[in-house]
Amino acid sequence: MSKIVQFRLDFDQDIEFYLNKNYPGFEDYRIHSKALDARGANRGKKPINNFKVEIIFAGEKFAAYREEFKDLGALDQKPIIVGAGPAGLFCALRLAEYGIPSIVIERGDRAHNRMKHIAKFWRYGEFDTENNVCFGEGGAGLFSDGKLITRVKSPYVQYVMNRFVDFGAPPETAYTSNPHLGSNKIRGLINKITDYLREKGCEIHYNTRVDELVINEDDVVEGVKLSTGKSLYSNNVVLATGHSAKETYFHLKEKKVAMKAKDFSVGVRVEHPRAMIDFIQHGQFMKCDLGAARYKLTYHDKSNDKGTYSFCMCPGGYVLSSGTDANGIVVNGMSNFARNSRWSNAALVVTVKAGEDYPLDDVLNGHKFQHDIERKAYEASLEKASGREIPSQTLKDFLSGSVKSDLPKTSCPSGIFQYDLRKILPSFVATGLHDGLLSFEKKMEGFVTNDAILMAPETRTSAPVTVLRNRTTFESDSHKGLFPCGEGAGYAGGITSAAVDGVKIAMSIIRREKEL
Repeated sequence: MSKIVQFRLDFDQDIEFYLNKNYPGFEDYRIHSKALDARGANRGKKPINNFKVEIIFAGEKFAAYREEFKDLGALDQKPIIVGAGPAGLFCALRLAEYGIPSIVIERGDRAHNRMKHIAKFWRYGEFDTENNVCFGEGGAGLFSDGKLITRVKSPYVQYVMNRFVDFGAPPETAYTSNPHLGSNKIRGLINKITDYLREKGCEIHYNTRVDELVINEDDVVEGVKLSTGKSLYSNNVVLATGHSAKETYFHLKEKKVAMKAKDFSVGVRVEHPRAMIDFIQHGQFMKCDLGAARYKLTYHDKSNDKGTYSFCMCPGGYVLSSGTDANGIVVNGMSNFARNSRWSNAALVVTVKAGEDYPLDDVLNGHKFQHDIERKAYEASLEKASGREIPSQTLKDFLSGSVKSDLPKTSCPSGIFQYDLRKILPSFVATGLHDGLLSFEKKMEGFVTNDAILMAPETRTSAPVTVLRNRTTFESDSHKGLFPCGEGAGYAGGITSAAVDGVKIAMSIIRREKEL
C-alpha cells in the first residue's frame, strides 16, 4: 500500500533528496498538496514549503484519482444552461461526463472574439454591452488572476482541479494550495472545454441573450425566450448568468422568483509597484524565485461591526476597467500566469449591509446602490477626461483628504485621471477605507506610500442578492425546473466555487432525471 507523509522543507530544498534520505528505496511519489509559508521572510526567516506526499515502493501502484462515469444517455429535453462562465461550463461538463448533452446559451462571443471588443473599449472607449470584461465565453473569470483558491469544502473541488489540468493547466494546479492560471492560460482552457462539450453533443449558442423565462400557470419553468425571437424548451433550466447580468435580476423580480437582498462590499483597487510589495513581504528573499508576493489584509471596526479587507489580490498584475453599463465605471484586477508585470494590485473593500446601508423595500436596491457609485465615477471621467479613464488618487492623498500629488505610472490600459475618490464613494466606505489603511500600514510597513494609487470604484465583489433555492435539490424555492447557480445566484465567490456549484447542480439534475 502507498504511504502518505507530511513534512516541511526550506523553499530551496529538493524534495527528491529529502525522500531518498528519509524513505530509502521508494519507487515513486506524487504530491497531494504543497503550500508556501513565507511569513516572516521580511524579517529574515527562511520561507518553508509544507508538503503532503504519497509514496510507493517496489511492486506497488498508485490508486486512481479519477472518477469513472457511466453513460446514462441523453434526456428527453436537453438541460438549458444560461451562461458560459465557470458555473455554466462545469455544469455542462459534468452532465456530459454522464452522456447527457445540454444547451449552453451565452450572450457574448467566444473568448478570442471577445478580446477584440474589450481592446476597443480600453483603447478607444467603444463599449459593447454584450462583450466586455464580464460578459462572453468564460465569464468574468476570464479577466482575473485565474485564481483557483477556494474556501469551499466539497469533494468536487478536486474534480474541478483535475479537469483544469486535463484541459491544459499546469500539473501543479491539482495540488498547490494557491493555484492560479492567469488570464492568458485560462482563455485557452475555456476554448478547449467548449470544444470538448460540442464533441459530446452539446449545443452552444453565442451572441444570444436569454430575455425571458417561459413559466406556466403553476410557476414551473419550461424553457427560455431568446433575443433572437426563438424559444427553447426544457424542464431543467440552469441560471448561471454571473453577478453583473442585472437585466436577469429585474426579470426574476417581475416573475416573482424568490430572491433575498444580501450583504456585499464596495471600495477601490490599490496598486503598488510590484518590487515594493515583494520587498515588504519577502525581504531579502524577494529575488529567490518565490514569485510575486501576495498579501491578505483585514480590519474590523467594532463600533459599527464593519470589515475592511483586501480581496482578489493580483501579484504582478493589471487594473482593468470592467463595467457592463455604458454609463458606469467599475475596476477589477487581473494577472497573467507569469505574474510578471511591474505592478501588484488588490481590491480594498468595505462591507455594505442589507437593510442598514441600503433599504429593503426593493429586493434590487443593492444593484441600485452599486450603480449609483459606478455612475458617479463615469460622470467624473466625462468631466475630467473622455469617459473611459479611471478616477484615481494617490494613497497618501486619500488619507490626507487632498488631491495634490502627481499620479505615478499605472498598469491600467484605459488610463487614469486625478480625482477625489471621496466624491464617488459613500462616506461610510471612505471612512472604512481610511481606518483600514492606517491599520494595514501597521501590519505591512511601507504599504502607505505616494507610490501607491487607489482606483475606483470596485463594486462587483459579489452579487447583491441571493436567488433562493432548496438546500437539497438546488431548485428554486418558488419555481420548479429552475436551478439558480454560481456567483450570480449568490452561491459562489470565485472560479473554483462557481465551477463546483455548477457540478452540484448537474448532479442534482442527474439524480432527479436518472435516479442515480
